[in-house]
Amino acid sequence: MHSEWVRLERYDGPWEPDDPDANFKAEVADYGRLDPLQTLRGLSAHTGVPVGALARYVLARFATTGSGGLLELGPAMVERLREPVRRAEAEGTDEARLAAYRELAALLGWLGAPLDDPDLYPGA
Repeated sequence: MHSEWVRLERYDGPWEPDDPDANFKAEVADYGRLDPLQTLRGLSAHTGVPVGALARYVLARFATTGSGGLLELGPAMVERLREPVRRAEAEGTDEARLAAYRELAALLGWLGAPLDDPDLYPGA
């Protein structure tokens, strides 16, 4: 079996305020203050699953969340959700961005309706 080593390291930047990945980098820095091995060791002790196997599971699950979300929503819905943002950014005004927000809120409200009201679709 092929083994790989990963060094867990903290990240504190720097990054520019206009960096398109600034929010992600800030989140990496915030979560980097925690010790994930503390949780994995406890889970390992409780379940009997080795720490390395749990780390692999957590990384694989997180790394595939985006593609899993695409599969759950479907390409057509992802495009439908992206389109208002594209239009607003092309226009470049606060009014267009606010309109995109309202459109996205309506789409998400429609998608979430069965979660908010399980009786919405009787017999489903």
